[in-house]
Parts: sequence; structure tokens; C-alpha cells
Amino acid sequence: MNCLEFRREKLADPRRLPHEALAHMSECATCRGFAAEISGNEERLAAVLDVPAPEGLAERIILRRKTGARVFANASPRLWAMAATVVLTFAFGVQQWRDAGSQEYARLAIEHVMHEPESFTTERLADPQLFHTVMQSFGGEMQASLGKVRYMKLCPVPEGVGWHIVFETEWGELATLILIPAKRMTSQSEQATVGGWTALARPGGQGYYAVITSSPDTLGKVDELVRQRVRWRS
Repeated sequence: MNCLEFRREKLADPRRLPHEALAHMSECATCRGFAAEISGNEERLAAVLDVPAPEGLAERIILRRKTGARVFANASPRLWAMAATVVLTFAFGVQQWRDAGSQEYARLAIEHVMHEPESFTTERLADPQLFHTVMQSFGGEMQASLGKVRYMKLCPVPEGVGWHIVFETEWGELATLILIPAKRMTSQSEQATVGGWTALARPGGQGYYAVITSSPDTLGKVDELVRQRVRWRS
């Protein structure tokens, strides 16, 4: 192997070199210097990209694309590059759910909640204005507050991506609201109980929504609250 061939190999795959290239580098000081320079650039690039993504990055990017709202203003080019990676990773997760559809709307909502127990102990995107934007984007016009928003996350669901929202009611209990786009219910409501959780799903907005609570009594109160304070556009 000559020096030109070595440089082609190093530039093609900086982290892995074939045996012939390693043998050449051991005998050629010039190529060892070239390899060290390329490896150093790779390490610096990795360090630049090794930055934790801001909370809610994918949600804000996707919501902005849907609504045009300035929910992710003043972003640097570097942050937008990170956003592209986050959204692509998220899209892969969505694809894995594509074939996991279910006609049992309420049960599916409960299972989703059970897979995210941190939603009840973590504050995430607890922004009332962002919540209003999310509801408006989904087709829900807020007539009054549902309570204090504590947690919002965009999650992969059978028909694409949906919103997982936890809020504290005015009587101090936590309730979950799941917004599922695209899927249309043929019935007016569907109820399910799984693992101590109870849920009620109804058609609304861009698809259907479900409310989930830890008891049937609370479920009825939250269901009534949502029906009174949210006007759904079809």
C-alpha cells in the first residue's frame, strides 16, 4: 500500500483501518502524522455533538412544523442539527409502533400510561401556553383550564405520534389525557379497566382522546371536566 491509498482508506473510515493500512502506517511517519490529525478531528467533532438535547426538543420541532408557532425560537444552527437527529430517532420509534394498532382504544391508553410511570413524578414541559398550542393543534378549543399541567410528552402511537399529558385537577388529583390523531372511533365512548387504572376514550379533534385515572369515581369527574371545558373541532 502506498501513501495515497492509505489516505483514501483513512478518510473513508477514520475509526477502522484494514491490516494493510495499519502495516503501512507503522512504517511511514508521514502517514502516522496524517492519521493522528484525522483522528483528532474526529474526536473534536464527537465532543461538539456530545451535548444533551434540550428537554422537549422533538416535541417543539414537530409542533412548530404543524402550527407555525414560535415554540422553538432563537435556535443556533448547532441546535437545529441536534434537533434533526432527535426527530429522526423519534421517527424510528414511531415506525416500530406502526403495526401495533388496536381497536381497544381505552385499553391502549392505559397500557401507554403504565409504560410511563415517571409521568406522575416528573415535571416536563409544564407550560400552560404550550398546552394550549398542543390542544389547538389537535382540534381542541379550551373554554377554561383543566388544571395545572405537570407533564407533556410526544409519544409514538399506532397512527403516528400523540400527546401524553398529565395535569393536576382543581380538587388535587392527578389525571392523564392522551391525544391520539388520525384514528376515528365508531362509537361515542369506550371504557376499560386494567391493572388498577381506568380509562374512557371518546372521539374528538383530529382523532380521539382518552382520560385515565386511578379510580372510576375520579374518571367520571375528569371526563365531565374535559367535556365541559374543551370544545372539539372535527
